[in-house]
Amino acid sequence: MLKKLLGGLFGSGGDASGSAAAAEPVEYHGYQIVSEPVEQGGQYRVSGWIRKPGAEGELLEHRFERSDLVPGREACDDLMVRKAQVYIDQVGEDMFEPR
Repeated sequence: MLKKLLGGLFGSGGDASGSAAAAEPVEYHGYQIVSEPVEQGGQYRVSGWIRKPGAEGELLEHRFERSDLVPGREACDDLMVRKAQVYIDQVGEDMFEPR
């Protein structure tokens, strides 16, 4: 019980990963944007995936993480989609290149 109480005070209670369920994919210029925010202290961190089918049928994926914290899940999903759209417009398929 003490562990649960302290975990709640310091934001470490609940699921260790803090990931919320993934939202339905949003299509944008042939890409799929999937919001999968991380819950942190009652807020949601903008996070998710940008996916696109590759030329040979494989699925290309890019993990999209930002530092933004948003108080509501729906607002977080909306912000994720907007930021991912800008990222797609700026970077395009280079996001799938190895670093």
